[in-house]
Amino acid sequence: MKKIPKRTCIVCRSKLEKNEFFRIVRDENKDVIFDKTLKANGRGAYCCKNDACVDKLSKVKIVNNALKTDIQSEDIKSVIEEMKIELKKK
Repeated sequence: MKKIPKRTCIVCRSKLEKNEFFRIVRDENKDVIFDKTLKANGRGAYCCKNDACVDKLSKVKIVNNALKTDIQSEDIKSVIEEMKIELKKK
């Protein structure tokens, strides 16, 4: 039986399987993007698929620490909006 690795939410610290999270990625150009495929290249961080955790991502320090970068709040707002659109699709 193959062991399924767990990932940790950067907001609430819950541990779940990879497909139960949203993924945020810092790519080679230091841009922060929402990774719908969960396979994009770059440093990634995971966030639970619920409104509470997605809303707390607006605290930019959480994202900066997880991705080891220095982004501004305007840049993360577009990522949060994309995540909220995905939440509504459920």
